[in-house]
Amino acid sequence: MAVAVAAVAAVAVAGAGAADVGGPTPARHGPEPGITETTLPSGVRVVTERMPEATSVTVGVWVGVGSRDEPDEQAGVSHFLEHLLFKGTPERSARSIAVAVDAVGGEMNAFTTREHTAYYTRLPAGQLAFGLDLLTDVVASPAFRAADIEAEREVILEEILLNEDMPDDLVMNVLYESVFPQHPLGRETLGTEASIEAMSREEIAAFHAEHYRPANLVVAAAGALDHDEVVDGVASFLDGVDPGVRPVRSTPSSAIEPLAVVRRPTEQAHVALGWRGLHYDEPDRNALYVANHVLGGGMSSRLFQEIREERGLAYTVFSSPSLYTDCGSLVVYAGTGPARVAELLDVIDDVVHGLLERGITAEEHDVALGYLDGSLLLGLEDSGSRMARIGGSELQRGEVIPIEEHRRRIRAVTADDVQRVVQRVFAGSRSLAVVGPFDDDDPRLGGRPHLEG
Repeated sequence: MAVAVAAVAAVAVAGAGAADVGGPTPARHGPEPGITETTLPSGVRVVTERMPEATSVTVGVWVGVGSRDEPDEQAGVSHFLEHLLFKGTPERSARSIAVAVDAVGGEMNAFTTREHTAYYTRLPAGQLAFGLDLLTDVVASPAFRAADIEAEREVILEEILLNEDMPDDLVMNVLYESVFPQHPLGRETLGTEASIEAMSREEIAAFHAEHYRPANLVVAAAGALDHDEVVDGVASFLDGVDPGVRPVRSTPSSAIEPLAVVRRPTEQAHVALGWRGLHYDEPDRNALYVANHVLGGGMSSRLFQEIREERGLAYTVFSSPSLYTDCGSLVVYAGTGPARVAELLDVIDDVVHGLLERGITAEEHDVALGYLDGSLLLGLEDSGSRMARIGGSELQRGEVIPIEEHRRRIRAVTADDVQRVVQRVFAGSRSLAVVGPFDDDDPRLGGRPHLEG
């Protein structure tokens, strides 16, 4: 399903959230002004942020289950559920839901990640009660009509085929399979053609019944709202349902696979490199974000300046970290002409080696801190991004880190902290994934010694 606020959610959870989230822990901070939390008798957590100046409200239901929590034979079931929940309840059809949201100028959408699934609706402020009723109904009482399941099965199969036809997406999927081999974190959230074709209504309904329970759910809302009104609107949500438990997750243990090549007759070679990174409750997480910005996280980064600005080797080049419950990754992506792949890889190696050997400069340190601090604030200007921040943080940590505390932690990162995390990540094994007109033994890809710190 299209993800209107996926980027916002990623910034909110990976910045103000995932960079500061972990398993539920006792609150360590006083409440941030405007943010209120309540736990319903059912066990469902409700967190809101009041924005008096807003003209909208965004409500989200966050479920602590994603693609890494699926059995191999049910790969893609979380994403399948994401599609099906908007197909209706026993009392609501998919069309009636769409008409009702359109009639008030709102939007409704969802997204699935490796560790959670989120459903949200953004509406004019006066439609809060309607939004709460609609969203909790579709999450708690999906109809799972046979015709809807078959229709969405075909939609997802087309989505998988589309993904295969987009080499920049494909190379990232291949890379993840190599960084986390034989582990569900390495799987694409869409699942496979075989798993989607074989999945039965009973399996989908059973997965929903197991994981969509109070202990695994957070209702988050932000905008021009009153907390008590939100609590009243969801008071009966999953009332009387067994609380359930959160998924039990296993840490990846297999070694990284060094090379994965998918031969395609593309005009451009798509290259991705990946290292194992940090989990989202590690003290060095903010230093990792600083290191990433210096490496390839912005227009002033070393990779962007050297590869695009100085050499014209690629139109798109970036690096990005992902932090999970018990592990993480850092990836570098670039696309270039097949004849220039060897040069591109040499440049990436040189840039990474430079970080390992010499660390970052004072200017890079100051720019990275300013970027992370400023982008955090800019990403919190609307009710959707505020909802994503508080929902993701509450789901994964059990508290919302105040903005000023998070900003303090960013500003406290030193150049020594960055060098320590650079050594932890980049001195480890790495994987190279390539999609393009290459074979596994192509000399342009091989013979690259592992970088040691």
